[in-house]
Amino acid sequence: MKPAIPDDRLWNTWDSEHPAQMSYLPLGLSLDVCVYAGSANAFTRFPAGHPGLKLGPRHIDGSYVALDLAHAGTELRLTYEKPDANTLIGHWEAKRLGEWGLRFWVMLALRLEGEEWRHDPETGTMRAGAGAQRIVVEGERLPLMATFHPDLEHLQREFETKGYFFLDSRGTKGPVAVLRYNLEEMPSFRFEARIERGRKATAPQRSPATLPVAAQTGEHAGVLDAVRDVIGWNTVWDAVNRRPYTSLSRNWVTQKFGGFGVWLNDILYHALMASLFDVGLARENLAAVVAHATAEGNLPCLVTGRDAWVDRSQPPIGGFILWQIFARTGARELLDLALAPLIANHEWWWRKRDGNANGLVEYGTSPVGSGLYRGTKLAAKDESSMDNSPVHDEATLNTKSWTLDCEDVGLNSLLALDGETLAALARATGDEKTAKRLESRAQALKARIADRLWDGKRRVFANRLWSGAFVRSLAPTSFYPLLAGAASAEQAAAMVETLRDPRKFGGTWMLPSVTRDDPAFADNVYWRGRVWPPLNFLVYYGLRRAGFDAEAAALADNGYRLFMGEWTRHRRCPENYNAVTGVATDQSDTDTFYGWGALLPLLAVAEITDATPWDGWQVTNRAGDDRLGPILSAMGGVVVMRRGGWLDLVRDGTVCLRTDIMGRFTHLRIAKRAISLTVPAGSGDVAVPGWPAHETGASLDGAPIAVSAHDGGARISLPAGSGPRRMSLARGRAP
Repeated sequence: MKPAIPDDRLWNTWDSEHPAQMSYLPLGLSLDVCVYAGSANAFTRFPAGHPGLKLGPRHIDGSYVALDLAHAGTELRLTYEKPDANTLIGHWEAKRLGEWGLRFWVMLALRLEGEEWRHDPETGTMRAGAGAQRIVVEGERLPLMATFHPDLEHLQREFETKGYFFLDSRGTKGPVAVLRYNLEEMPSFRFEARIERGRKATAPQRSPATLPVAAQTGEHAGVLDAVRDVIGWNTVWDAVNRRPYTSLSRNWVTQKFGGFGVWLNDILYHALMASLFDVGLARENLAAVVAHATAEGNLPCLVTGRDAWVDRSQPPIGGFILWQIFARTGARELLDLALAPLIANHEWWWRKRDGNANGLVEYGTSPVGSGLYRGTKLAAKDESSMDNSPVHDEATLNTKSWTLDCEDVGLNSLLALDGETLAALARATGDEKTAKRLESRAQALKARIADRLWDGKRRVFANRLWSGAFVRSLAPTSFYPLLAGAASAEQAAAMVETLRDPRKFGGTWMLPSVTRDDPAFADNVYWRGRVWPPLNFLVYYGLRRAGFDAEAAALADNGYRLFMGEWTRHRRCPENYNAVTGVATDQSDTDTFYGWGALLPLLAVAEITDATPWDGWQVTNRAGDDRLGPILSAMGGVVVMRRGGWLDLVRDGTVCLRTDIMGRFTHLRIAKRAISLTVPAGSGDVAVPGWPAHETGASLDGAPIAVSAHDGGARISLPAGSGPRRMSLARGRAP
């Protein structure tokens, strides 16, 4: 059955275990690149996590994919292209030989569910049929051998027990077909696999492989590219549930999780990052989350091929993430898919996690299901996602309420934000009754956070035990009241001082997951001292909401430099980092290609263009020349270009807005005949190329303002202002 995904994505790196494999989903067709080194008598398919595997640049849809492969001292660059939805072109090139090329073999291993392959020795082509379709695979030269096997394990055993001189597996037909080449004859080689539907076979196409266009240049160059590559590589086919989704990490899917793994917040973050490039992939990730909602409304913490943690959830970020995706894409279908389950999950928190009924919630574990750790303090800590954080050390599990006896400042802040953003989305669907209910409860919760979870003695937000005592340890979750809009101006300013303090959260690499003066910081194990991208992500938006733009920009830049240290040298996207050295691999349990690691480069993207509930769609102009995009927005794919002091917003190759005013432009809306935006303080021009000046009306803070002609378009010259100003433009009528 054909998956409900676009035709141009059907060829892709779907197999989670083997990134070098390309699969065509509808037919169950797979093409593996395998190698054998005679010097080491070693065969490999380059499984995920292989030390010689480096995942290179790629497109989300697999239209271009590059990998660097190293084995026994030999190094290859492997690329795939898709000139159309039915055709796959591959190419390898030897970059370094670790032995005589005759002894290093590269193989194309072909499998097609329920079908047999046939080889034509005269042309070198391999063919198989699937109903009315035919698959043809051929190279630019004849293979040195064509062999057939019952499975790929048999192929590996043959090489490692009999070597490359063994000939008995040669043939003309069989279930697993292998075209064999070596690097003496084929150090550089191009091949093609195509799906034919009754048309005449054609020779392999020879167009040169082309790298994806750089998605971001200039300051913070490469960050949008990194987000794209991480999401693209971690997007796999879940064969258990018959669906595509973006896995936590290719390294975890099979061995750790038994075929698939949906860790709630991870997949929500993946949906957000996917929405920069592909609405369909964002939808697929949201669908993977809501598919496992329980009858009580809980979105489980973790569901895998082996277990389901339905007794606990994860921090309620769903409303905030869905708001951002909807604002970026305008895809109403996503609200139809995810809004109701997210509201049900929000209500679940209020029903199940206010253990002492005082209007503040705690993490816990409900007496349902049979998930690992259910009914333990560890399960309740798992619900926070910060499993071993010292902020939980002083708490105990109350077995009457099945919650910790500790009101968590991060949880309550995120629940308030969740209610606020879900209310906005409910209102967008016309459900005013639900919107008012969610809004009212969120506002009341914010007041309780500001009152009950503010430690006036230390001048910080902190977790509070039911005894009334504040928890000694502090995590970046103490900044989440800024994100919820719960902190007063005085409280927010005090928290920023804590952010800057090198004894607390300041320092070379930010943000440590506990203050640097906490004894647990020296543990440097998971949430006891290391830097975690989701914490930076949520604190960044808290700073932005509270108006601390300089501090937010500094945090984004710090994360950019931390991330690029691993990405540029090793193509690693780590799960977490050492907060002193910035190294990721000092801990053996740190995954090096983890999806939410891309939240760090995402923050550098947000410094140029973003969407938030409090400022809407935004673009920022600043000194320096750079380019970002294409990236999805409410008006479709756009490119943001900054050069010579001018910012150009480009859609479909046409500049639709230009300005030389410096700063952040917010609440941006662009339609065919109307534009509105909030302009930062400062003088300069706003221009709309292609809009005749005599047909354009403009207003600033509600008052008409003159429009002049410039370069065939309309231009509005603004005097310096004392603060942000609301500008409206209309073509053919007064705004």
